[in-house]
Amino acid sequence: MTSSRIRRAALAAAGVTLLSVAGTACAGAGGGGAAGDQSTINVLMVNNPQMVDIQRLTADNFTKQTGIKVNYTVLPENDVRDKITQEFSSQAGQYDVATVSNFEVPFYAKNGWLAPLDDHIAKDTAFDQNDILPSMRQSLTADDGKVYAEPFYGESSFLMYRKDVFAAKGLSVPPNPTWQQVADLAAAADGAQPGMKGICLRGQPGWGELFAPLTTVVNTFGGTWFTKDWQPQVNAPEFKDATNFYVNLVRAHGEAGAPQAGFSECLNNMTQGKVAMWYDATSAAGQLETQDSPVAGKIGYAQAPVVRTKNSQWLYTWAWGVQKASKKQDAAWKFISWASGKDYENLVGSKLGWSKVPAGKRASTYTNPDYLKAAGAFAAPTEQAIAGADPRNPGVQPRPTIGIQFVDIPEFTDLGTQVSQRVSAAIAGSESVDAALDAGQQLAEKVAAKYRGK
Repeated sequence: MTSSRIRRAALAAAGVTLLSVAGTACAGAGGGGAAGDQSTINVLMVNNPQMVDIQRLTADNFTKQTGIKVNYTVLPENDVRDKITQEFSSQAGQYDVATVSNFEVPFYAKNGWLAPLDDHIAKDTAFDQNDILPSMRQSLTADDGKVYAEPFYGESSFLMYRKDVFAAKGLSVPPNPTWQQVADLAAAADGAQPGMKGICLRGQPGWGELFAPLTTVVNTFGGTWFTKDWQPQVNAPEFKDATNFYVNLVRAHGEAGAPQAGFSECLNNMTQGKVAMWYDATSAAGQLETQDSPVAGKIGYAQAPVVRTKNSQWLYTWAWGVQKASKKQDAAWKFISWASGKDYENLVGSKLGWSKVPAGKRASTYTNPDYLKAAGAFAAPTEQAIAGADPRNPGVQPRPTIGIQFVDIPEFTDLGTQVSQRVSAAIAGSESVDAALDAGQQLAEKVAAKYRGK
């Protein structure tokens, strides 16, 4: 598989798109024919491995079954979020479907950017909406009670580690470790094999990159972005303690190039044996356990590390949402019904291997014997992590909005990203954590002023 950096360089050079063969010719974004033509749709999505898989499977399966061609535009996470926000806020209708998360859905729906899916769901009895895990259904349902997206895969977060590396050193990883235990284990594993570092932690700027794991650390250290009455806490002692711990750990025992490392880079590091541990999304396990993975069968899985809370994992889903301005909503739903359906999971299992199934969204996945046979190493820890996540009470104090690894307001994308840039600089050694978070406190105060008293 091409490395993420090479993919990103190619995408930047090409402009934007990476088209599925299902798109045929060079239709590109917006090349789906006349408005209302249901024979072609345009899909804008993040470049995670599961999305790469669906590109490979679309033409010979979905298009062959329905006659609907799909033009995919694929971008790295930070870039795709920006583009989706621009596209959906303008309601230009250039894209029919996009990958949105449980972060965006509530305010996208409130702003009228997404089309409700309830009528389609009601007519499509084969889709089986009740099989979608309750936490996922709830996270994609807006305040008006309508469903605005369907999950492609769901995830929580946990600790992944090399069982063989720790066994060789006579060490074990607890099933429910503390962060101090993880730090000690990272120190012990650093250099255990040539070129191996103790742990991989995201350092790449972005509210959905660096601050996805880091905010869970903040939560369990007793910190929060805002109190219930919108008092910012970015430079409070608990937030600083958590961030200093994270920065010091990755600087001392983390991966090479940590300030530029996101999910894809850490996945590559773990797969290539360059790190002994990795705290990140549960969805990564399927990639680590593929038949062609050099570390398949060597990985152990523990729950997200804690300090002051019982749990500290996140809850997240990449889901398919339909732009309200789309003139091809019937075709868009057919794509979503296929991509989020049971049959697609069976297709991935039979064609690509059951460990690569985009799981974490359907109850039936965790009773499927074929999936459990392939995913036995991580199915139970994943299900436990998803079930234990509590987006309404993720820390030690009440919160002003729902969300574990994010604050569910539109302004958090800019706030989290700006603060993450300063924290990434601290990981690089060019700024102190105190200076980064003091600057973040000022930014957070401006955001809080908009909400205080509402």
